[in-house]
Amino acid sequence: MENKGITSREDDYSKWYNEIVLRAGLADYSPVKGCMVIKPYGFGIWERMKEQLDKMFKETGHVNAYFPLFIPKSFLSREADHVEGFAKECAVVTHHRLMNNPDGEGVVVDPSAKLEEELIVRPTSETIIWNTYRDWINSYRDLPLLINQWANVVRWEMRTRMFLRTAEFLWQEGHTAHATKNEAIDESRMILDLYAKFAEEWMAMPVIKGIKTANERFAGADETFTIEALMQDGKALQSGTSHFLGQNFAKAFDVTFLNENQKRDHVWATSWGVSTRLMGGLIMTHSDDQGLIIPPRLAPLQVVIVPVPKPNEVINTFVNGIMEELKARGIRVKYDMDKKKRPGFKYNQYELQGVPVRLAIGKRDLENNQVEIARRDTKEKYNQPTEGLTDHIEQLLVDIQNSLFERAKAYRDEHITPVDTFDEFKEVLESKSGFISAHWDGTTETELKIKELTKATIRCIPLDAPEEEGKCILTGQPSGKRVLFAKAY
Repeated sequence: MENKGITSREDDYSKWYNEIVLRAGLADYSPVKGCMVIKPYGFGIWERMKEQLDKMFKETGHVNAYFPLFIPKSFLSREADHVEGFAKECAVVTHHRLMNNPDGEGVVVDPSAKLEEELIVRPTSETIIWNTYRDWINSYRDLPLLINQWANVVRWEMRTRMFLRTAEFLWQEGHTAHATKNEAIDESRMILDLYAKFAEEWMAMPVIKGIKTANERFAGADETFTIEALMQDGKALQSGTSHFLGQNFAKAFDVTFLNENQKRDHVWATSWGVSTRLMGGLIMTHSDDQGLIIPPRLAPLQVVIVPVPKPNEVINTFVNGIMEELKARGIRVKYDMDKKKRPGFKYNQYELQGVPVRLAIGKRDLENNQVEIARRDTKEKYNQPTEGLTDHIEQLLVDIQNSLFERAKAYRDEHITPVDTFDEFKEVLESKSGFISAHWDGTTETELKIKELTKATIRCIPLDAPEEEGKCILTGQPSGKRVLFAKAY
């Protein structure tokens, strides 16, 4: 049976995406324009992401802290590039109190409650964190300072799409301070590798590691490193960034330390983050026209067991034993004993929600010492002997995880196309899309002109890009290596 009513990817990719988010129970619309409600099933996936990333951060010496949601407006003006980069996205708090409307029902802003200084609702935390670090850092013995926070941020968006671009979203943001430039650069690169490892080994989402151009760089950074993924519609998704901030914020907030030579110097900084945008990447990397597909490592529910046609004592006894064995191995499993819903309805529901493995068990199956297994990724169904069933399921989850990665990687690799002329560039962009590997003369002027003409942007300069003499596809000027262009979310 198919899940009726889901728009196909081929017919309308954007509509398909929104329907998956809503019908799979990941999120819902909010009465606040531009914001969303993350539903329990969607939050369960985010919790799995958060849990693993938090573990990886702590294994590399980072600790968690929390900083205020509100940032004094004057803080943003301390670093010129930073304020210019975020000024148009800021939500501003001007008053601290409401009052009953003197003219009738409802409430109005109390004009006497105007704040002495407006507060910015956190778009990112560099400014307030570096203002705090000034009091925490005095000597080289206080370094490195390796802090992460899990928080929500607000960036006022006019055109929104759930998970991919919302006015409020959840994320983690790391902010570190170091004694030397090289230590800070090493930190930035280490976090980039960590993000890539998470994306590929947990999300089964292949990524390309690279450097952003000066035009695409984080506001206030000296260098921005990125992981870029390719979605099934051929558009790129920036999936995580790690920024080398140099001494910009340390100088803006006067954060200095006494080095080992007893000389005072400004510290070197990094910041880095991933957000609930990864949820969008997960959906668009793997899912199909029947619904969500979740890699087993991130699935809130890895195995569901459905009794056919309904539960009875014999089936229950067998299932309880299997569930005990699976749970002992850390496998997240559910036995759906709901008698109000038919097995077919349950099959469709769990297919829509992307549960990796489904077991159907009936009285006749047990008499034949077998169960029916269905894989969500390939839709393959087969009978499996009950003997050694737990071992088989454990290995199957590993196989599904690996299969999803290899499938996504094959698609990504097939959609990296080298071109040498602007006509080729436009033709590939129109007919094939994906990443386009092309020479660029290194100027922001050319980068912006290509974007104006095609809507494609430079996603990154790949870290592993070889030196290669060539000519810019637009200007014909010399170029030393290829960069990756794509249309992007």
